[in-house]
Amino acid sequence: MYKAVFIDIDGTLIKSDHTISEANARIIRRLKDKNILVVLVSARPLSAMLSIVNETGLRDSPVASLNGAHITAGGELLFDSIIDAATIATVHENLQKYNATIIYYEQVQWFSERKDLHTDYEQKITDVPIIIQPFSSTLQYWQHQNTGPNKIHVIGKAELVREIQNHLKLHFINHLSIATSKPSYLEVMNKEASKLNAVKMLIDQYNIKREETIAIGDNFNDKEMIEFAGIGIAMGNAPLEVKAAANYVTDTNNHDGVCKALEKFIDL
Repeated sequence: MYKAVFIDIDGTLIKSDHTISEANARIIRRLKDKNILVVLVSARPLSAMLSIVNETGLRDSPVASLNGAHITAGGELLFDSIIDAATIATVHENLQKYNATIIYYEQVQWFSERKDLHTDYEQKITDVPIIIQPFSSTLQYWQHQNTGPNKIHVIGKAELVREIQNHLKLHFINHLSIATSKPSYLEVMNKEASKLNAVKMLIDQYNIKREETIAIGDNFNDKEMIEFAGIGIAMGNAPLEVKAAANYVTDTNNHDGVCKALEKFIDL
């Protein structure tokens, strides 16, 4: 019997137009009625997840945002992993030679040095206004507050993102988690923060066994939790490498893949 389901949002639960189908919303309500823990696990910041949390009736359930770097439940903070200011300063210096958009997410706040098409796109799904200011001002703020961002989001052409990923792994692989959420998006976090670690932490807290879990996702930052879960499910729109890591490949996000997979594995 499955007791917990972990679901990615973009490319998985929601369609390409950023809406959730009635079939997917209904299946989540049915899971809740059967007292199955449902956790949304996303690269999005919490502020960009809340509308989907509300629409699916998961207000009191755990929510793992920023790739698991920030986890809350019913408004209570369960986990918050930051990149310290000194490391951030070094990473920022390493990124200066690349023509990429760099966004820094700290819980519900987010910062960038420039406003462009990429930040405009992210703003459309995030209620909190982005803070555009020099990196030195943002760094000074973190140093003063003795804190730092939960995630660095690097956006650029796929070839450039691969180059940046390889460069950062060469210099920071022992300190940071570095993975793409899609070819043009690179997600950089503290080593202890990942979707996999979010799953492990939550099943431990809720006394749920690994074999009692299902994880569903569509991209490289979902791969570890798909491999770990009792049943790992890849979306039909996932890259081949992610599909290969899964126990089962379902339909695409635009054709109710989440609903179809859950109906297959859970008696609802």
